[in-house]
Amino acid sequence: MLVISNNACSDDFFEKNPLDAVSDATFWKSESDAKLALVGCYNNGGAWSGEDFWTPRGIIYLDFMAGLGSEKELIPDRFTNGTLDPSYWAVEAYWDNSYRKIVTCNNFLSHIDDIVMDSKTKAMMKSEIRTIRAYQYFNLAFFFSDVPFFTKVLTIDEANSIARTPKIDIMNFVETELSESYVNLPSTRPTTEDGRITSGAALAILGRVQMANKKWDAAAVTYKKIIDSQTYTLNPSYKTMFNVQNEINKEFILTSQYKEDVYAHVLPQYLYPEAFGGWHQFSPYNELVKQFQCTDGLSIEDSPLYDSSNPYNNRDPRLDYTIMISDRTVFQGKTFVSRPDSNSPDRITRYNWSGYSINKFIDPSYTGNLMNYGGNWSIIRYAEVLLSYLESKLEAGETINQVLLDETINKIRSRADVNMPAVTTTNIVELRNKIRTEREVEFAFEGLHYYDILRWGIAAEKLNRQFTGMKLTNDPANYTAFDVDKDGYLIYQKRNFVKGTNELWPIPQAERNVNTKLTQNTGYPN
Repeated sequence: MLVISNNACSDDFFEKNPLDAVSDATFWKSESDAKLALVGCYNNGGAWSGEDFWTPRGIIYLDFMAGLGSEKELIPDRFTNGTLDPSYWAVEAYWDNSYRKIVTCNNFLSHIDDIVMDSKTKAMMKSEIRTIRAYQYFNLAFFFSDVPFFTKVLTIDEANSIARTPKIDIMNFVETELSESYVNLPSTRPTTEDGRITSGAALAILGRVQMANKKWDAAAVTYKKIIDSQTYTLNPSYKTMFNVQNEINKEFILTSQYKEDVYAHVLPQYLYPEAFGGWHQFSPYNELVKQFQCTDGLSIEDSPLYDSSNPYNNRDPRLDYTIMISDRTVFQGKTFVSRPDSNSPDRITRYNWSGYSINKFIDPSYTGNLMNYGGNWSIIRYAEVLLSYLESKLEAGETINQVLLDETINKIRSRADVNMPAVTTTNIVELRNKIRTEREVEFAFEGLHYYDILRWGIAAEKLNRQFTGMKLTNDPANYTAFDVDKDGYLIYQKRNFVKGTNELWPIPQAERNVNTKLTQNTGYPN
């Protein structure tokens, strides 16, 4: 810069637009520009991106926070094991990635009206982006409570001095945005536009918001709109629903889109056991395994079909579809083995493992690079709508009859490859418990359980306890190789959820270092 002539230091020099990047000053000219910018609002990073509410890793982490299992490096575990603090990088990552998307959406909405284009197309695009932004703000408010709120692109000074907006105001904004947006969105999209927000997606997010805020009557109305649209149906097979060849189906309402060799993700590398080329990154807890009923529809505590010596027999088929069990699960012609007395690379003595691995999402038809997977990731599916509608009706105090049960929870349980007995009870307490159990097993590792136990107010009960792993012996009284409980299951990990504090995440310390107006949530270092 020292050799630039005096002529180069004119005002014109400093006003030139960048030559190596798109700028707002030269962009927003045509409908094609709007489409490019719209795609940018959907961008979640691909590849190794995570720690947000759109990507596979970021979403699956939420269920490990919720006590469905453990992660090899304990990254999500730290949110609920009593060690969470404001300096934890993963908390900051969820915060940063959420606000990065909000800023992108705000920028889109601040420029789209400058483009001359078809008014209906423009209204649809704006509603898409308003929905994406609303989804971000909902999750921020749900997990952090009061957070900085803005609907325009801020200057640096504004961003570094903005205070926290009350949670209730953000939730009200989100409800309004979604209620106004869904009417401008199409109910379906052509295959070439799979993944773009539809009216059903906006309504499904709205339903989550209303349930989180215990607006049961409103939530029931919202979910009924989705059902009455007759746009969605349950996929006939639970086992194959998440395989790449079924990534476009009428059960998926909202998905993150990926494409092999172009915009892939790496979750299979995390999921696959080491014997199959993966990292065996995740270890389900036995407490989740116990939630799967016996084939007679009764819990393992109540069913005469349950055999404590052979605990995985006679169980809801979704158990085998969801969990890899040592010496039982066969994948691509090979048996998964994790017994400590084996030579398997997945034996529990090799790492801090529970002995279980995740079977759900692993596609036996896929033989490619585990770090180059193009399968889409489901964020919301129709089964959630059906169960949420039933729960909303129940909690709203409405009368529940067999017809409603058959149109909701029993539809899910009667998939051809699940075929579990119908739920018949209409007792409020019994049905509430059945709905909660059904949600836990049906949506295991899909990121919903943390949302559920927080809004149900039972996070401390579920997370402040000892967790166990695989069954190691049928003679626990005389077994000494590993610590086991009274039923012979590996004593694995203990969570120490701090009631009254860990229900919310801390405001990242890095943000408070640059913005002194950001207060801290109760119970965290101030």
